[in-house]
Amino acid sequence: MTYDSLSAFLRDGATHLAKGPVALIFIEDEIEIETTLRHHAALGFKKIIALMPAAFALSEEMAETVVRITTDRPTGQPMIDAINKIIDAAPGLWLYYCFNGEYLFYPFCENRTVGEMTTFQLEERRFAMLSYVVDLYASDLTTHPNAVSLDDAMLDKSGYYALARTDPENHDHPKERQLDFFGGLRWRYEEHIPTERRKIDRIALFQAKPGLKLRPDFTFNDEEMNTYSCEWHNNLTTAICSFRTAKALKTNPGSTFDIHSFRWHNSVPFEWHSRQLLDLGLMEPGQWF
Repeated sequence: MTYDSLSAFLRDGATHLAKGPVALIFIEDEIEIETTLRHHAALGFKKIIALMPAAFALSEEMAETVVRITTDRPTGQPMIDAINKIIDAAPGLWLYYCFNGEYLFYPFCENRTVGEMTTFQLEERRFAMLSYVVDLYASDLTTHPNAVSLDDAMLDKSGYYALARTDPENHDHPKERQLDFFGGLRWRYEEHIPTERRKIDRIALFQAKPGLKLRPDFTFNDEEMNTYSCEWHNNLTTAICSFRTAKALKTNPGSTFDIHSFRWHNSVPFEWHSRQLLDLGLMEPGQWF
């Protein structure tokens, strides 16, 4: 099913928002479109919605299963605006968003569906989940000059840290149970990354409700939904394993010639399994055993 615009989808596509969780995949370029869509479909999302330019191709098989919305600007503020419009149209629905070349992992995702996870999260009286964006990058940039390779993917096994998130409306005191997380390529190559884009945390999986708004820094206007856990124990978190930063650093003329390899002494092969991310502390199972 294809819609010529987001407005057309919101007018005529309400049935696609009848049951969740629903994945919103924003397609910025033609790299790893199919693998991104297939990965999230395998996790058990009830609908996969791809927001992408008309010029980008989908296979016939994928076009039959994915809801496609044509948009010329699937990033930046237009992307934020699109999510907020879908939130308004689907109160109570669990939504997830990411870009192409990004892959959601959560504890035990190899044998538990994303719907099972959101059901457990609701039982915990939690309505959003913190995600860490874990940078992936090709081991050999000569062979893979755009830094993207699923078969040769690496990640940083350490180098992650958190700082208190201050509240400018409360004399810059730290916000309760909120932190700004850093690490990966955005930390190692911070001279090429604008300050406001260096964080690696994202509230990417959440339950829509009236009045909820996603902000440009990937947090919400409901501060409790921005917390990493509830007050009484640790909660589930997820990881979004992403080639997006590596791809940008190697395609941007201002940084590509300064980077000959992303590998360093803390690089390890990515195993494409939740166990590795749990062992490295890049996501948290909480009370979900």
